[in-house]
Amino acid sequence: MTMKKYLLLLPMFSLAAVAYAEPNLQDGLWEITSKMEMPGMPAAAMQSTKMTQCMTKTNAVPTTQPKDKNNDCKMTSTNVVGNTVTWAMQCHGQQGDSDSSGKVTYSGNSFSGVTKVSMNIKGQGRMEMTQNMSGKRIGDCKK
Repeated sequence: MTMKKYLLLLPMFSLAAVAYAEPNLQDGLWEITSKMEMPGMPAAAMQSTKMTQCMTKTNAVPTTQPKDKNNDCKMTSTNVVGNTVTWAMQCHGQQGDSDSSGKVTYSGNSFSGVTKVSMNIKGQGRMEMTQNMSGKRIGDCKK
């Protein structure tokens, strides 16, 4: 193969590597700690919360809220670049609609990240929130 042909094929191999990228995370049960920040809300009023989630390299978006059957949420995009996972989500519910985007960076058995949420709550208007989070692997997923 000539050098010219090789250079033409190189971008295709690079794109294939991105399409199958996986973050450096160990599959298993993860404990996720999150703390919400809202403009105008005293920091002391916002308590941190903990949840557990079974996470895998192919399901690497942390969930920090309990599932709510009154909300219809759909992931609109996910992307993995190196050890960083980004996503966007839209939710529609009885209380209003929200758009969120997030970013976490994995380091094997831990991660840190942030989610930005913009909510339009019926009767209250638009609210913006930032959720800082960290996670650590605590064991295997229960079957």
